[in-house]
Amino acid sequence: MGLPAMALIAMLGAIFAMQPRAMSYFGLTVLLNFTLPAIFAAMAQMAVITVGDIDLGIGPFLSLVNCIAATLLGGRPLLGWLSLAALVGTYSLIGALIQVRRLPSIVVTLGASFVWLGLALLVLPNPGGVPPSWLPALLSWQSPLLPLPVLASVLLAICGELLLMHTSYGVVLRGIGGNPRAVAHAGWSLLTGRMVLYAVAGTCGVAAGLALTGLNTAGDATVGTQYTLVSIAAVIVGGGEFVGGIVTPIGAVIGAWIMLLAGSLLSFLDISTDWQLSVQGGILIIVLGLRALNRWSGA
Repeated sequence: MGLPAMALIAMLGAIFAMQPRAMSYFGLTVLLNFTLPAIFAAMAQMAVITVGDIDLGIGPFLSLVNCIAATLLGGRPLLGWLSLAALVGTYSLIGALIQVRRLPSIVVTLGASFVWLGLALLVLPNPGGVPPSWLPALLSWQSPLLPLPVLASVLLAICGELLLMHTSYGVVLRGIGGNPRAVAHAGWSLLTGRMVLYAVAGTCGVAAGLALTGLNTAGDATVGTQYTLVSIAAVIVGGGEFVGGIVTPIGAVIGAWIMLLAGSLLSFLDISTDWQLSVQGGILIIVLGLRALNRWSGA
């Protein structure tokens, strides 16, 4: 995790050198505002990667939550909240299906992504809608000490680290990805553990979609597409591995910052943001390549 932290510091240093006003309270708020959906998406992806799975549907899932928040949550709040709760339950059932049927997560979540996208288009065929007034107000709240994106990042990183890395059940959940046979022999349910982690992923996905809605103040069935790559890259760049059990919540948050700040750095360098996805993909490839090289040199 030391290398990602140093990379983040270097990236912030470069941005502050090019735009000193970014160091102010207001500047940091503007610079980091859209890190909130990315951080929640990264935490959702991290929960899935904990058991050695990968979620290719988190981006369309965010879009569906965004569409529900911009339509049902404002006009019919009870139906809206019930729909969001049903989505979390469905995520947990996806985890159960993968565990019981021994299906590859990459196939199941890819199939689910088309379901999420189709439902999003049914809920909101065209961009628009109006979210409940409290949602944009919550996302524009100014905390007294730190900008909201920074405060939320710190709290999420600490809570994730404490629950996953420093509790006995957190060890069990990571063990399901690292050594499932040993966990099963110890008497723990692999099915329950996977369902819990997928429920956590669904909850974080809902939070990411709500944050995105509060920032955009509108709904769009395709708005979350980019977050699939961002969430995967954030976990891996932050020190996680595609093999189960090797994750770090603090690293996932740092990785999300790095992936989002890459776009800001391009803007300050007067490079078109059309290159943002290419840069994010390049960062992921470089990190994986360096890790492979490190393993090869240590072998």
